[in-house]
Amino acid sequence: MISLSIAGGIADVVLDAPHKLNALDEQALAELSQAYDDAAAAAARGEVRALLLRGEGRAFCAGRDIAGVTPESDDAQAYLGGLVQPLLQKMSAFPAPTFAAAQGACLGVGLGLLLATDVVYVAENAKFGSPFAKLGATLDSGGHWYFTERLGMHRTLDLIYTAELMSGAEAVAQGMFSRAMPARELLESTRAIVGRVAAGATGAFTASKELVAHIRDQRLGLWESMAGENAEQARLCKSEDYAEGFRAFQEKRTPVFKG
Repeated sequence: MISLSIAGGIADVVLDAPHKLNALDEQALAELSQAYDDAAAAAARGEVRALLLRGEGRAFCAGRDIAGVTPESDDAQAYLGGLVQPLLQKMSAFPAPTFAAAQGACLGVGLGLLLATDVVYVAENAKFGSPFAKLGATLDSGGHWYFTERLGMHRTLDLIYTAELMSGAEAVAQGMFSRAMPARELLESTRAIVGRVAAGATGAFTASKELVAHIRDQRLGLWESMAGENAEQARLCKSEDYAEGFRAFQEKRTPVFKG
């Protein structure tokens, strides 16, 4: 149900079980983890300079596949702590810029996949929130932290208590994701942006990715963040892409980055 293809410096990772809204069971999580391992190995060889995550059909991912779960014997800790969290950490640390195009339902683990992705573009009619009140369960996959960080305590608990869902347009307006687009334009527009990024200075992009994650996780202030930027710039100035970027600017031409 998970496929990986690599072309033009882009790893295309696809959730491909539209008949069940791309819901993820243990096997699917293992396949997704392997896809990211394979894409990371290709990135180490210089074959991948950006990654696109997407889902086939009318939903990005409706969350965990609970069709065969027996609630009395379910081990949620093994699923979430043993499988989901390690996968999300792996996705977050991918050694190149990552993008997601999300349409329809993006719930539970599906929301977690988006939270572990660098840049998320959503369809205006996508759906986000916490439907777990109807299951007697709670929001998972980092949702509490992310919703509280972006929406505040009151809106977060409103969504959790009522199980109401936000549209993609509303989620972007409230700062949860980067851009909302009409569903019919989402994939084509995202692919065009990912293509441009894949032709860019991958080393500089990954430096910024690491800086942003460090600022978020360590709650750094301005001057600590600036010191990190200075150190990364000092490292990058010894790279071929740095020299090419400066030469191209001085010569008034488009740079050709090697990544």
